Amino acid sequence: MRKIIYLFIPVLFLFSCSSQTHTDLEPHEGTVEVEGGEIWYKVMGEGEGIPILTLHGGPGGTHRYFYQLSPQTDERPIILFDQLGGGRSDYHNDTTLMTVDHFVEQVKAVKESLGLEEFYLLGHSWGGSLAIEYYLNYPEGIKGLILSSPLISTPRWEADADTLIKTLPEEMQAIIENANETGNYNSEEYQKADAYYWGQFGLRTAKNDHPLDTVEATGNGIIYNYMWGPSEFRCTGTLKNFDRTESLSKISVPTLFVTGEYDEARPQTVKYFSELVPDSEFEVVKGAGHSTLHDNKEDYNRILKKFLNK
Repeated sequence: MRKIIYLFIPVLFLFSCSSQTHTDLEPHEGTVEVEGGEIWYKVMGEGEGIPILTLHGGPGGTHRYFYQLSPQTDERPIILFDQLGGGRSDYHNDTTLMTVDHFVEQVKAVKESLGLEEFYLLGHSWGGSLAIEYYLNYPEGIKGLILSSPLISTPRWEADADTLIKTLPEEMQAIIENANETGNYNSEEYQKADAYYWGQFGLRTAKNDHPLDTVEATGNGIIYNYMWGPSEFRCTGTLKNFDRTESLSKISVPTLFVTGEYDEARPQTVKYFSELVPDSEFEVVKGAGHSTLHDNKEDYNRILKKFLNK
């Protein structure tokens, strides 16, 4: 879910690619017009395999951590893009655009602009919610889903957060409980509790530098707060009642569920969700929190390659 702020590099060249398949999807970057502005995207890698279209977390995050997927590019293209409102895409604070349906249509616009006939859809955190929503609306061409530390159910996410909060120091638990009772989430103490929680269950190590990650691209806290809320463990926004648990049985493509060993998307819960999808796979990234690609990119890429090579 994290409102992560990351960087990016402009590269190579722009060209029209409305008739491309995965066999001629060459490295480039460009923009796609959608309602409310333009979306930035980037294709990296020249492998001839079926490409992966990535959906970042947030809402209001950026593409940046997906540069850590570069080891996959020897076999297939990786497509990064920033959802409208953050990163390299056009900024906005229009709440009428902050709906699940609008985000689904953005994915569709990128897919159609690139002429993707076959692709894998990889969604991380909120991006996992978006991947499921897109699949339920537009399943054509999707060869498989990778649901990475996914938000499937907000009620279940908050229940898991309550479990994890009980492991925090007692004074932090008291601060969080008081904020929930008063609705005051702006105190310095609450922000410190959120940061401590993130250090335990979010980013447990340090962000990995990447040679392509060199141009500033900031997230959008307005989108995050409007759709999610004041912290990783408290939802007060429009996603408060989001729950696609019952829809998981409708997924009929190969699906990989993956989460971190210490992830706020708790392994027990993600495993439960995987059991609701026929013939899905479940893997855990060792030593990682929610930021699996920073905490253990080697293990994550190994798990992903294993799944894709099947």
